[in-house]
Amino acid sequence: MSTKKKYSKPFGNLNSLKTSFFENNDGMLKMADGMADVLLMQPKRTRCKICGTLLGEPLYRSHRIGYIECEKCGHLNSECEDTDDFASAVYVEDDYSKNYSAADKEGYIRRRDMIYIPKAEYLRDCLKHDGINAEDVDILDIGAGCGYFVSAARECGMHAVGIDVSDREVEFGNAMNPEKWLTHVGLTDSIDYISKSSANVLSAIGVLEHLVHLDENLEAIKNNENIKYVYASVPMFSFSSCFEAAFPNGYNRHTGGTHTHLFTNESIEVMADRIGFETAYEWRFGSDINDLYRFLTVSMSKAGNEQLASLFSDRFVPLMDDLQAVLDKSEFSSELHFILKRK
Repeated sequence: MSTKKKYSKPFGNLNSLKTSFFENNDGMLKMADGMADVLLMQPKRTRCKICGTLLGEPLYRSHRIGYIECEKCGHLNSECEDTDDFASAVYVEDDYSKNYSAADKEGYIRRRDMIYIPKAEYLRDCLKHDGINAEDVDILDIGAGCGYFVSAARECGMHAVGIDVSDREVEFGNAMNPEKWLTHVGLTDSIDYISKSSANVLSAIGVLEHLVHLDENLEAIKNNENIKYVYASVPMFSFSSCFEAAFPNGYNRHTGGTHTHLFTNESIEVMADRIGFETAYEWRFGSDINDLYRFLTVSMSKAGNEQLASLFSDRFVPLMDDLQAVLDKSEFSSELHFILKRK
């Protein structure tokens, strides 16, 4: 089966939702450094997160963490394991949601419509291409957070419910959506939910990279034949990874914090094949150029060159969509949305 590919989308007002990345670089970097402290206390990773191949020496280091490229599938693994202790510290004990949650209903809807409605529309339209109408789509969204994607999917005519390990995010999401589509679960409860789900679509938007027990979750998907499609977005080994390594004083949103490993085109195919799926659709739109722009403007401002940063911004921002499109088409950009279909 040939994969149907789509590239890029305009940045639009994305930076308006990420102002803290620019205005509070030091605070965000401090947060990521705290998570790195926790990760560095975990056992050394010896095998690839995706294919289990024995790992060698790090390809490079960024923000104190070594990253090892798997010789078999190219997956980029941090040198330390993501463990239950790590997950508990960064997802449950720490209020990580404060960096992303909207403060009120208006802000919630704005974020949902700007970021998540296009994702839901993409899923709906791809499944429509496969002959499945929106009203026949039943989604289990794992790692649902505050329920932005669940709300977006329902807005697009699909049925969806979500689960998440953060009681704060579930509480907030259910407050924004009184129908209470979200359920709080323990760190390993997603496996049971997946195993018993009657949903025909499992969605994991920015989630697979956070699952400590990824193998068990994938096995549950494989064994539940109700699940015909998997819709996911993942961070990719990409230009953003290189930019972060080059700017040690910039907030490392891509390889830092809770991202302990990054996918590649090859590792996604290996993952899909092991659970009996294949890639049916891909949508590549990264934020590499946005990251580069952020690092350069923050660095110029820190050096006392605010006027130059402003001039650079005026000249550079109008080019960003075109520049990112080039990187997306190279298939080495920072994010990939994909839909897997059961063979």
